[in-house]
Amino acid sequence: MKAIASGLAVVGLLAGSAVSACTAAEPPEASAPVSAPSASATAAERAAPTSPASSSGTPALTVEQAQAALIDESDLGVPWTATDGTATWHDGLLKAATGQADCQRLLEALYTDELLGTPAGPQAATALDDGDDAAQLRYQVDASRSADVERTLAWLRNLPRTCGQFTAQTTAAGTEAVQIADAGLSQDLGDARQGLRMTLTSQPSAADEPTTLTLDIAVVRVGDDAIVLTAGALGTLPDDTTEQALDIGVQRLAQVREKGRAQA
Repeated sequence: MKAIASGLAVVGLLAGSAVSACTAAEPPEASAPVSAPSASATAAERAAPTSPASSSGTPALTVEQAQAALIDESDLGVPWTATDGTATWHDGLLKAATGQADCQRLLEALYTDELLGTPAGPQAATALDDGDDAAQLRYQVDASRSADVERTLAWLRNLPRTCGQFTAQTTAAGTEAVQIADAGLSQDLGDARQGLRMTLTSQPSAADEPTTLTLDIAVVRVGDDAIVLTAGALGTLPDDTTEQALDIGVQRLAQVREKGRAQA
């Protein structure tokens, strides 16, 4: 049975703000209570300040370039398809509260798809579904500032220590037990990177079976740009999905940048 409703969203977002990080660098500030995102929206745009200037002197990524750098279902092959709604586990397991501040910030960042905080420049995103494994992958390309991305990477690296194990109260599935571990991404991906493997297991009443969501989280910096990926499954998340998507995406972003320089 296909456990997810699916959706495709390509987003050109312009906004300005620095990303925070925790411990050595503070993580994004906890936001106001979040509401569920609309599953019917296929595209969203909001006004933004001027894109951040590149520290390397390269022109900032444009909306069109960010969209061109996205991956799609043809890159991952069968059974991945373009989506038309939000995975049911998104609200069921990610909309949750915990008394641990750092862990709450992570849950809210995942729920609102804002691991990098408010975009500093153009942003594009897409989502894909694997109906066989009740999985959904969200892939995002951001024009950012390298220093901001590095602060986010430092925050993510610290989370296995600060939030290695905790419990949270969901709005729909009762209490859940959460575990976070380093995902060990390939050192060949981009200029800097960090990945996490997160499992969220609901603890329902004795009459119900536990539900476990396995979620891969990854941020990769490529120059002043960033790739953000989340891939989750109620079934089995294929082991190579995250690395495959990131490998293809890093190469595509580099090609888009090279084409932009050639046309300048």
